[in-house]
Amino acid sequence: MTKTLCVLTLLVSLTLCGQSSNKSFTVKYVSEIPTIDGVLDEVIWKTADGAKDFQQYFPSDSLLAEQPTDIKMVYDDTSLYIGITVKSVGDEWIISSLKRDFRAGSSDNISLLFDTFNDGTNAFLFGVNPYGVRREALISGGGQDLRGFTTSWDVKWKGEAKIFEGYYTAELAIPLTSFKFREGETKWRFQSYRFDQQTNERSVWYKVPQNQLIFSLAFMGDMVFEKPLGRSRTPLALIPYINAITERDFDIDEGKSNVKVGGDVKVAIGNGMNLDITINPDFSNVEVDDIITNLTRFEIGLPEKRQFFIDNSDLFGSFGGGRDANPFFSRRIGIANDTAGNSIENRILGGVRLSGKLNQNWRLGFLSIQTDDDLANEIASNNNTMLALQKKVFSRSNIGMFFINRQSFEDYDFVDRADEYNRVLGIDYNLASADNKWVGKFYTHKSFQPDDSKGNFSSGAFFGRNSRRFNVFTDWVYVDEDFSSDLGFIRRTDIIKGVAQFQKLFWPKSETINNYSFELFPVVTWRPKLDYQKTDHEINFNANMELQDQSNFGIGFSNTFTYLTAEDDNFVPAGEEDGVPLPNLQGYDYNSVNLQYQSNRAQVLSYGLSSTIGRFFNGDRFSARASLGLRIQPKALISLVVNYDQISLPDPYPSANLWLVSPKIDITFSKSIFWSTLVQYSNQRDNLGINSRLQWRFAPLSDLFIVYNDNYFVNQFSPRFRSINLKFTYWLNI
Repeated sequence: MTKTLCVLTLLVSLTLCGQSSNKSFTVKYVSEIPTIDGVLDEVIWKTADGAKDFQQYFPSDSLLAEQPTDIKMVYDDTSLYIGITVKSVGDEWIISSLKRDFRAGSSDNISLLFDTFNDGTNAFLFGVNPYGVRREALISGGGQDLRGFTTSWDVKWKGEAKIFEGYYTAELAIPLTSFKFREGETKWRFQSYRFDQQTNERSVWYKVPQNQLIFSLAFMGDMVFEKPLGRSRTPLALIPYINAITERDFDIDEGKSNVKVGGDVKVAIGNGMNLDITINPDFSNVEVDDIITNLTRFEIGLPEKRQFFIDNSDLFGSFGGGRDANPFFSRRIGIANDTAGNSIENRILGGVRLSGKLNQNWRLGFLSIQTDDDLANEIASNNNTMLALQKKVFSRSNIGMFFINRQSFEDYDFVDRADEYNRVLGIDYNLASADNKWVGKFYTHKSFQPDDSKGNFSSGAFFGRNSRRFNVFTDWVYVDEDFSSDLGFIRRTDIIKGVAQFQKLFWPKSETINNYSFELFPVVTWRPKLDYQKTDHEINFNANMELQDQSNFGIGFSNTFTYLTAEDDNFVPAGEEDGVPLPNLQGYDYNSVNLQYQSNRAQVLSYGLSSTIGRFFNGDRFSARASLGLRIQPKALISLVVNYDQISLPDPYPSANLWLVSPKIDITFSKSIFWSTLVQYSNQRDNLGINSRLQWRFAPLSDLFIVYNDNYFVNQFSPRFRSINLKFTYWLNI
């Protein structure tokens, strides 16, 4: 008991300690509305207060920024107005393209972060570059990793920029309805970060240590409103669509054409909640997934890109362990397995989602989606529901609880009783100290199925410290053999997995090297069902170096042990369906060396190279990857990714030469017309896919899409599947 109290006291102390905000400015209330043309010629900008005196983040985090940045803000009853002046040494501004939601790290731009509930957990991001191209994003989880940075979020706002000699200015008008905040609020936490590619400088308004991510919400100042904010009056938004599609499946020699109609409704409830309704949704305009060569025994999780599931997605998808024990993975909805075990699209009839802030300390998420049945493929109609509740504790930590229910309410003769429903109940505690040096997660989940309620637990604990010179964490996962989450991402059950990281960083006073580090990263897995036998380990030793020109390279050594159990009796590393599987019930111990280099992505021509060479199970492996990016500013961005894996195993086990080639071209004719074409060749998937998408944004968040998809078998090079879509969406505020 005494030890338990000591541990709890330590956690509370770590959570409460940290850095307090000591930078602030006042946002004045005005009656004059500026013209959003990018030129700061209105009188209000001369008297407005704002953020200045930026701090350098890279190449140093202990100096004032060499290139000045000045942000001024005013507001009225409807909008927040922002005037920005950004200076540099010349006029060679770098941008990736004219397309909205650009990638920030490889171009000149400035981003503004608003923590409207002052909780250090969630924030809205708005950004602009010298050409007036805009981007917006949602930041969740305190900005602790890239999984909490979501650029798929869209909202209506205005922004323009104007280039002058040695600097550019920008004007933004963001409706207060684009934010969520508490009525009567007098301040928000604020941060801004800027990339200046001409001087290779990255700067922030509120100081951020280099060992923390530049968008971490632990490091923010205050923007104080001259008078309290009123009630947010977000209009009702109707987003109908019509989609004409014609497609042909050459494998079964069948073609069809149809017209789909549906849409979304967005309803604001108070100042902090959103109600989203979708009817017969269509995701044909969503970017296609990147193909990944899979040499493992496990499924690969791909990011969610469908707009309906994006807003407040952390309320639903951040429970458990993201890699091994995530109880809710929204991509499960709308996909099912046919009678042959293949993943196919499962039509979504409609759904609702209520999410957001109940008050300063409580967040609520409720989602319910109904999928259609497909009798020909023996797929039942299911209701997919999740309820999540999150309570803020201490400065930036929270406790979350959830309930998930996947259930078929109809009586299908092809559905076994054990598959009639699946339910998961759980609780998580997420630890984040005020200065983000201490982070952690502790969770316990339990699943329920018909006639099966004993055991079925999944639990885990993560605890780490991130400092300037030394990083360490440990992560433990337990998944019971009977634990099941139909809407989750559970790579395998019956495991106890332990992970640790020990990293030492060095920051030399050098004009060439920014930092270098050495890392030990062991991962070990035991199987309780097999008398706690160790079935996997991977021990990694890595050395990495980041240079002052933002290029980096690394070298690593891995020792891997894999014990193939009785469940792995069909494992063929090369992926051949008819290949002879490796012998199971025995262990394989093998070593490999890897090298990688990435040039500065802001260069007109950037590239990355990596390679792995060594043993692989009972054979050898050589892998190489090359990526190339060419920027033809501001109209085009051309990229190419080539992956090659040579798997050499002794007879009779199949060897393979696996190629994955992915060229892509993005052309932006203007800020409203974009054309993107992605080609993906994979002989492991036996597929050559072409996805070409023309988008015309004719009004704010309203688009006309023409999407062409073509797929071929590569072994005999014959057509596989082809479709063309003409989709129209319109965002209407009422």
